Amino acid sequence: MWLINLIVVFVSFLSMEGVAWVTHKYLMHGLLWGLHEDHHRKNPSSFFEKNDYFFLIFALPGIACLATGIYTDHHIFLYTGIGITLFGFAYFMVHDVFIHQRFKLLRNADNFYFKAIRRAHKMHHKHLGKEDGECFGMLFVPLQYFKDAIKAEREARKNRSANA
Repeated sequence: MWLINLIVVFVSFLSMEGVAWVTHKYLMHGLLWGLHEDHHRKNPSSFFEKNDYFFLIFALPGIACLATGIYTDHHIFLYTGIGITLFGFAYFMVHDVFIHQRFKLLRNADNFYFKAIRRAHKMHHKHLGKEDGECFGMLFVPLQYFKDAIKAEREARKNRSANA
């Protein structure tokens, strides 16, 4: 039974990347642009943005699943809620802490995965309006950014050995 529960957590976590991508592309850059717009400004006016309301919006399904799973005999909801909540934590750590440096942690993370994610997000933010966006995902970005990060790492290693 624990394996099934673990699979539910894992599938829920992975599914949230798709939910985040669709929501980001079609709602945040569509109907709900008014809440997301300040996130695309070059210099935000304060620490908090209207975009931060999405934290609450995305937390609600996780809270509902956790509560349903705890207070009923439908434990699949509990493990679904755990997967959603874990994704929310990962999203916060990658997006707010690592990429946007809202908290000065993980500044020097130096591996190809983090470089690829940071580059893809930078490409997303090069568009200040709601149209013409790209790279709407968070934890899984197009393969090209991983290839670019690996290539840049090889170039850096080559330059370091040439200068040594």
